[in-house]
Amino acid sequence: MEIFLQPDTWIALVTLTFLEIVLGIDNIIFISLVAGRLPEHQQKRARLGGLSLALITRILLLLSITWIIGLTEPVLTMWGFELSWRDIILVAGGIFLLIKSTLEIHHKVEGQEEGDQSVTKVSSFSSAIVQIVLLDMVFSFDSILTAVGLTEEIILMIIAVVIAIIVMMIFAKPVGEFVNNHPTIQILALSFLILIGVMLIVEGAHYHVPKGYIYFAVFFSLAIEMLNMRYRKKGAQSEASEP
Repeated sequence: MEIFLQPDTWIALVTLTFLEIVLGIDNIIFISLVAGRLPEHQQKRARLGGLSLALITRILLLLSITWIIGLTEPVLTMWGFELSWRDIILVAGGIFLLIKSTLEIHHKVEGQEEGDQSVTKVSSFSSAIVQIVLLDMVFSFDSILTAVGLTEEIILMIIAVVIAIIVMMIFAKPVGEFVNNHPTIQILALSFLILIGVMLIVEGAHYHVPKGYIYFAVFFSLAIEMLNMRYRKKGAQSEASEP
């Protein structure tokens, strides 16, 4: 525990924690959308259960850090293009996000009956948990490899992951309720997941995309939509107040 007496340790811990929280934004959005399709009494269990399993999975991955680093070694060469298991996992995760988000947008844009809940429900509670854990594993690879570049102390990585997951547990419910109560925000969130899916595929093809650009675009779009929501609300209030 002598490492905690060094200032560099605390700087690395704060940096890692901030990184895990920022990279967890897309995770929270995905969890909100998946849990939102379950019956209301199961949504909290899905969020907390999925994140708890995700926490265990991340810790196990961190304890297998040597194996994770080994996944970056080429295992397949096609026409001079080398692919590692990391690349394959990222591409597979990106394709899954593209397909799932596109199907979700299709269901919403096609205008499903408000009372027809059968189309909008996840097949089962366990299906939601599996989706949350698998996508968290895909999102974990980049954050773990980035963490290795910041510190060699596994204990710091684990502490940062635990704090980040706790923060995600706290904010998953309010974010989920906000997203599910505003259809336009749902479409924006699904579009963000499509963007993340494309980014994962591009990363798997060895083209690095700075995540800052993507997060800026998302927050800018969200800010515009918040202004639109406020404008629509004021317009509705004005119409209601007219004689």
